[in-house]
Amino acid sequence: MKNLLLTLACFFTLASCNNKMKDYVNSDQDYTIIPKPIDIQVKNGRFIIDQNTKVTADKDLEVEAQYLAEILSLSTGKEIQFTDKNTKGNINLIIDSSLESDEAYILSVDYNKVKISGKTAKGIFYGIQSLRQLIQKKALCESESEIASIPATLITDAPRYAYRGMHLDVARHFFSVDFIKRYIDILAMHKMNSFHWHLTEDQGWRIEIKKYPKLTEVGALRNGTIVGNYPGSENDNLKYGGYYTQEEVKEVIAYAAKNHITVIPEIELPGHSSAAIAAYPFLSCFPKENSIVPKGMISEGSKKAQRNGKPKIVQESWGVYDDVYCAGKEETFEVLENILSEVIELFPSKYIHIGGDECPKGNWKRCPLCQKRKKEHGLKDEHELQSYFIQRIEKFVNSKGKNIIGWDEILEGGLAPNATVMSWRGNKGGIEAANAEHNVIMSPNSHCYFDHYQAKDRTNEPIAIGGFLPVEKVYSFDPTPDELEASKHKYILGGQANLWTEYIGTEEYAEYMLLPRLTALSESLWSQKKMKNWDDFKVRLSTFRKKYDELGLNYAKHVFKNEE
Repeated sequence: MKNLLLTLACFFTLASCNNKMKDYVNSDQDYTIIPKPIDIQVKNGRFIIDQNTKVTADKDLEVEAQYLAEILSLSTGKEIQFTDKNTKGNINLIIDSSLESDEAYILSVDYNKVKISGKTAKGIFYGIQSLRQLIQKKALCESESEIASIPATLITDAPRYAYRGMHLDVARHFFSVDFIKRYIDILAMHKMNSFHWHLTEDQGWRIEIKKYPKLTEVGALRNGTIVGNYPGSENDNLKYGGYYTQEEVKEVIAYAAKNHITVIPEIELPGHSSAAIAAYPFLSCFPKENSIVPKGMISEGSKKAQRNGKPKIVQESWGVYDDVYCAGKEETFEVLENILSEVIELFPSKYIHIGGDECPKGNWKRCPLCQKRKKEHGLKDEHELQSYFIQRIEKFVNSKGKNIIGWDEILEGGLAPNATVMSWRGNKGGIEAANAEHNVIMSPNSHCYFDHYQAKDRTNEPIAIGGFLPVEKVYSFDPTPDELEASKHKYILGGQANLWTEYIGTEEYAEYMLLPRLTALSESLWSQKKMKNWDDFKVRLSTFRKKYDELGLNYAKHVFKNEE
């Protein structure tokens, strides 16, 4: 009886509180959304999330509705239900074809109803991410207990750039499928729409290719790893590796699709190919030559292998290696086309990233087959030979209905006809490509390399590759360079940050290097330039930080040291 009376008392208190929410006065601090919307109105009233809250949705929005119901349930500790559209609900997801952009949304919150409208499910999804940030737990009315509620508002929003990407290198260090999904969750929370999955490198081949099983049997495992910064103080002599089966790849792609994120695979070529060459030495210009490694840093396992007549190894140190795919052998292109066929079959993305960066050409200069190829095609130097290599791969990829992305080195020797350039060595390559009327994704290492240190004082920082990239500098990133003429702005698709993992061996460390820099990047890619303000962002970031804590994410807490 006592419990029944207590339940009834709580019910009537909540009902009374609900009735008073129409005129509740909110403050600016109730609307700290990242990335900042185009327009956000401060209104009176609050929508209380309680046992009567129900989510309904238009046809084909069930995935988004279930997602929202889960978020509301986790945020409030109450089980919030999704019901079909025929049932009366007070949170409604609605398709609105009048909106201009596929990623645009309108979020309307009143004291007694919530509506999220989007031209597509993707826009609805981004509206959910904004709603998620507005949920607050605090005491309202006469109640001393915390109640989950949302401040009344009208938000009209759409992204500035169509491509908003984040990269992860899983080749230097391998990460589990569970962590890849967690990474995707973090990207989705920040309204990012592209995940660049760097799958192959000198130090590891991470994707199953059924036609060439040795790529994972041999190429996915190295015999050791250097200790400390390059070139290392020693080798740990510990076998290290891992790879994703094709079924796991499909699982990740499907998970990303539910979060409206496109997964773009990178199969590195013609350089950074030591792992593939270790598996199939004939891909090298000189199959019987030992792999070049830093003196004294090679593991005992690899020394033994080379003594036993296996000259090629999966590399155990970082940097750039001379042993690259041979450009003079037809077998090279046959293997790469077969590999790419399996990759293209797996990934629905319209893009396949083929790398194209940091390809030493010393072996090509002394390889008779490469020199023969160069002469036959009238190529004046090895840069043009690389251009031939890239263009031939592009022609094959295009024949499969896909387009390539390459790092800005693919400009050297002549750009492939339909290639998109990812500009990492500053803005110069991106400007050159845009002036040549090629699409560009800006990713300058000055602003977008999250493997760089986050603090000037490295005493208490984990080991990193070098450099210094604080949150404020990431926030200052603008993908459209001032020096690019206005008529060429349309070729800048957007931007991307990269997380290279030479020194990032754990999931916790990866999160630490990602956050809060990703949060700053998200506003640089989504919000209109005129909306950006560093001081305002810092205030909102302090609130957004609570989301990191709620989700148990590891992040660079020193960024917030003045608040603690």
